[in-house]
Amino acid sequence: MKLFITGIGTDVGKTIASAIITESLEADYWKPIQAGDVDNSDTHKVKSYVSNDKTMFFPNAYLLNTPASPHLAAKLDGVTIELKKIVEPDTENHLVVEGAGGLLVPLNEIDCVIDLIQSDYKVILVSRHYLGSINHTLLSIETLQNRKIKIAGIVFSGTENKATESIILNKTNIKCIGRIDEEPYFDKNVIREYADFFRENLLNL
Repeated sequence: MKLFITGIGTDVGKTIASAIITESLEADYWKPIQAGDVDNSDTHKVKSYVSNDKTMFFPNAYLLNTPASPHLAAKLDGVTIELKKIVEPDTENHLVVEGAGGLLVPLNEIDCVIDLIQSDYKVILVSRHYLGSINHTLLSIETLQNRKIKIAGIVFSGTENKATESIILNKTNIKCIGRIDEEPYFDKNVIREYADFFRENLLNL
């Protein structure tokens, strides 16, 4: 199973969700494009959260120095992101692929993050509650559906908001895989607890 983890925007909890899903399935992890935080990248973070000894971590196809939209970060580094150079790592294990920002974050003058999603990927959308997040979530879902991309499920992140969650689920009929609370901290033990909770839903995708 190949799972593509995307979000309704930046800083909505994609990396924590990716760590939980990776740990839950003892999957391999790959972030094709990392912009900024080179020494403490999302791959570093997921690696620090995962406690199983099966997961493999694959290198970024593009590791960019500036924390900015990938198209700009690449330009500042003097490179151009090319989809044909982003080659999925070869593995017989489950694979978790983490996107960058939201779906329409530009990679170059033509392509966006959504163009990284392959036909055999199952997409999990991470939604975090804030004023406007319903709109951003529904827009993300509609964007995926307009591309005929199947959404396997949604993960809610942050303080629970039942009104927000119920309207999104009722309007879209998308399965909720689980929710990640506003924890005081995340470490291997917390990630493992969530991984145990998410596992059944993930295996049923």
